[in-house]
Amino acid sequence: MEIIKSLNLLGFGILGLVLFLMVFTFKIINQYERAVFFRLGKYKKVKGQGLIFVMPLIDKIVKVDIRINSIDVPKQELITGDNVSVVVDAVVYYKVEDPQKAVIDVNNVIEASFLIAQTTLRHVIGQVELDTLLAHQAEINQKLKEILDGHTLSWGIRVVAVEIKELSLPESMKRAMARQAEAERERRSKVIIAEGEFQAAEKLRQAGEILGDPKIGVQLRYFQTLAEISVDKNSTILFPVPIDAIPGLLKK
Repeated sequence: MEIIKSLNLLGFGILGLVLFLMVFTFKIINQYERAVFFRLGKYKKVKGQGLIFVMPLIDKIVKVDIRINSIDVPKQELITGDNVSVVVDAVVYYKVEDPQKAVIDVNNVIEASFLIAQTTLRHVIGQVELDTLLAHQAEINQKLKEILDGHTLSWGIRVVAVEIKELSLPESMKRAMARQAEAERERRSKVIIAEGEFQAAEKLRQAGEILGDPKIGVQLRYFQTLAEISVDKNSTILFPVPIDAIPGLLKK
């Protein structure tokens, strides 16, 4: 009986050892991951997806996600090139292209990328005027991407895109821009009306020439004005008096 018990204990011990080895010596790497492999603290290679063997106490792996990820740059108050205070937040999309560099060359690649994105956003916004920032966001996003790429490529990170999510202006600036837009609309309206009057005058002059006297165009304009007035105020009649006739009337 004691021999049977000993064999049972030995069997449980072997089973436990096998489970231990399976847990600590075999690692599963997903398809969207890469494992940076170290042996005795020295980099050896990058392993792909599947089941890999790791020697306990000797080997170590660091998993790296190679999918496209995002970094949310929180809102921060910035000053544009023309000294306007704006609140801007952005998002950076990146992808790990070199897992070895991302693990070995920088301590915390996500935190480092976040900090460089913050400083780059502040630098770029500080160089452009507000009108440029509002009208050319696509170009500014591309410029941010290029600058970030210049820093992160050495860390094994490629910036896929940079997007400014929100751009908030002070209330005083919003009111000023609304007044400016209203003035611009009024200016365009006056220009359109003036162009219409010029074209109408030209057509009336041509009509007068066809009738034999260019001055008839003034009378045609007078009849046109009477027709417009009679639509709403049909009890009012206006008679044009030439300016050169006023002194004679005053003498009489």
